[in-house]
Amino acid sequence: MPGGMGNSLRAAALLAFVVLSILVSLLISSVQQFGARISHFSNATLAGDDDGGDFASLRGALIHQLNQRRKEIIPLLLPDDDDDGDDDDENRLPGESRHYFQLDQDPDSTLDNSLWSEITHGSRRAHMDEMGCDSLVDMQAVEVLGSGYTKLVVKVRLAGGQPVALKLVNEQGIDMGKCVEDFKDPRGCRELVSYKLKKEIVLLQRLQHPNVIKLKGHCAGDSGGGEGGEGRVTVILEQGNPLQMIQLLQSPWEDRFRVCLDLVRLLHFLSQSPLGSVALLDFQPRQFVTVSGSLKLTDLDDASAEETSCQTDADCTLQFPHRNFTLPCSARGVCEGLSEKRNIYNAYRYFFTYLLPHQAPPGLTHLVDHIMNSTGELRADINQTLEAFEHILLLYKSGLHLDNLPPSIIRDYTVMRGMGTSGNVEYRCWPSYSQQGCVLSVHSAREAALICNSHSQCSSFTLTGQKTWTGRLLASFRSSFAHLVPDGTSEVYVKKTTAPETSTV
Repeated sequence: MPGGMGNSLRAAALLAFVVLSILVSLLISSVQQFGARISHFSNATLAGDDDGGDFASLRGALIHQLNQRRKEIIPLLLPDDDDDGDDDDENRLPGESRHYFQLDQDPDSTLDNSLWSEITHGSRRAHMDEMGCDSLVDMQAVEVLGSGYTKLVVKVRLAGGQPVALKLVNEQGIDMGKCVEDFKDPRGCRELVSYKLKKEIVLLQRLQHPNVIKLKGHCAGDSGGGEGGEGRVTVILEQGNPLQMIQLLQSPWEDRFRVCLDLVRLLHFLSQSPLGSVALLDFQPRQFVTVSGSLKLTDLDDASAEETSCQTDADCTLQFPHRNFTLPCSARGVCEGLSEKRNIYNAYRYFFTYLLPHQAPPGLTHLVDHIMNSTGELRADINQTLEAFEHILLLYKSGLHLDNLPPSIIRDYTVMRGMGTSGNVEYRCWPSYSQQGCVLSVHSAREAALICNSHSQCSSFTLTGQKTWTGRLLASFRSSFAHLVPDGTSEVYVKKTTAPETSTV
């Protein structure tokens, strides 16, 4: 036990040092502004000590805010039959910091006490094969991936070399600064702001899906861990790359389709998740990352599973910048499907509009247009939308959308199997998998021949052993080459009107 506590303290100290160093180097202006405000906060706190009434009033207001944040999380904590009921403070949420706040008792006896204790102290981590504070010992900070009102995201490399992303309270963020300004209590404010991280931990555990970022563990400050340890929560996530829409717009259609397909699969899961139908209230591309080409949702703190109550259809209006939709109010007094429809239209306006139609394969454009119309008008539910996407994927992978290609198209080419080329004269096409040449995905040699025939510069193409995520082949197109060379994984197709200058060497 002493060794474990020592490692936890050491990890916490290292984490604080890393974050401080990064903030000083990359957020220097914010640090300067915050430093000026801290002096004001400290003076205000001392003044509050002199005026017990004002200080008690601020403390009461902060307690109210803490209880409000707690009530957001309680519905997400599923019942746990293993609850041992050893909470020694009936006025404190299980595992809550023993700061001076006396939180109101919650009547819900089905609260998952052990899960909350795990979030606050890591008590169940040893049984869940997850990372904890010990995993952060001797880590190396790499870069700040992002900073917002509430959170700071830092890329670090663990002692074994594994890269992970850490989410923690942004001490210089607007939420923290405003809280301290309002309540004059940095320690209590840290606990208040950290509720977003705690909520996110619960959501990541409840909403596990291939298109949701993987929770690898967390490090929670313990009330017995020393001065300044209370309220500190660090979420440990798999490392992803921020979604770059400008770069994605320049990518091949196949990769853009993958992002949209992953998004639809995610929204289908969220429509019938263990928590019910979940809405992403802050639906922006910045809430997503890619991991090995797969799209993953990385911010869940603004996800909501609450149903919208209604009395008439007018209460079930979805409002967007350029148009509104009104859904029916159900017999049980809720706007059924509201969360699902909100997600679909946001997917349409933030992703489909930019990524899906442009350069879609000719044999699939009518299906893509159907998706654009049905989602843009909210005529399709998420089941129908996913079915439409999966149908396109099936056609694209199988090559069925290319049935009109004449078999004779390949007869204009001489094929040399087990060969590659050297001394190539490359030309560029867009979009290409290679910035130095023209590399596109094809279902077969026939499709590659069709593409080569459409390029005035093309005299040959090579099918390599490389494949895309759909299993399609990568074909390299060129205007000429000097030599043929042995290559057991490639096939070279040369237009019969063009002959290589030199035979095999």
